[in-house]
Amino acid sequence: MGETKGGLRAALLTLAAMATAAASACGSDDAGSPAASGPIATSAPVTVATTATTAVAPTPYYVSIGDSYAAGYEAGIGNTDNGFAYQVVDEAAALSHPLELVNFGCGGATTTSMVQSVGCTAEGLGPGAAPYDGQTQLEAAETFLWEHPGEVGLITVSIGGNDVTTCAATPDPVPCVTAAVESIETNVSETMQRLRAAAGPDTLIVGTTYPDVILGEWLQGTPERQQLAELSVTAFKQLINPALLTAYTGAGGTFVDVTAATGAYGPMTELATLEPYGEIPVPVARVCELTSYCAEHDIHPTPEGYRLIADLVVDAYLSSMPGGAGG
Repeated sequence: MGETKGGLRAALLTLAAMATAAASACGSDDAGSPAASGPIATSAPVTVATTATTAVAPTPYYVSIGDSYAAGYEAGIGNTDNGFAYQVVDEAAALSHPLELVNFGCGGATTTSMVQSVGCTAEGLGPGAAPYDGQTQLEAAETFLWEHPGEVGLITVSIGGNDVTTCAATPDPVPCVTAAVESIETNVSETMQRLRAAAGPDTLIVGTTYPDVILGEWLQGTPERQQLAELSVTAFKQLINPALLTAYTGAGGTFVDVTAATGAYGPMTELATLEPYGEIPVPVARVCELTSYCAEHDIHPTPEGYRLIADLVVDAYLSSMPGGAGG
């Protein structure tokens, strides 16, 4: 089933509307040995107790880069450790595969700023993240990777959403959105190639997408807003996610479709009851449950939404291990 030019233009218009809506939201333990007390003056057999030392592999690093999703932003709170990167660490540890997080995520980052803009504000950084003044986010991540060869087990990339939201301020957002989708593919491809060069061929790099929060526009009740909600799915399917898929997999990365996992592609004819909204399409109910868009018009996930993303990342991480370790 081929999309008509009119259908793609409608998707572009939807992305422009999405931009407008989103812009308005917004150490190891050392076992010591007993000290010797001098020579043993006896001919009796002596049994010397020795403690076998087993080399313990260092905990692999987990490098997170991206925007406010990577930094863990929650509506009305700011950046918290409910973000998916922090939940990945907790989940992996619970499955006996500990990771040490190094988070370079920066709230408000775009695919362009990640490559070109130096530093990140203190408010933009995730909890416990170190500043990287004097470097771009990508340079800071590259530097860490080059300095820790073979020590990084996982990299996640969450970027691209803000490329679209910046179009909200333009007089004609349609050409802006068209260019944004092109820049997403170009900039993320460069980012992935550079991460791969610094991390080496075997490090798992997971690229994520986003929930389709514009499905929440269905709740406005007008035919226009409900059509917008349905067209937003086309925008993700036909434009945004294919660009991200190409960029992520082009450098041997793993693509994780958060849009699909959060239920966006389900039939709008299937209904569910969700308070306080009543009976609504299941895809709309899912985005209301997993993000703050329906309740607060904020594009970011709830802790439960971040947990879903973390589950997807951990599954990809475990599946990449020899034999597809499952914990």
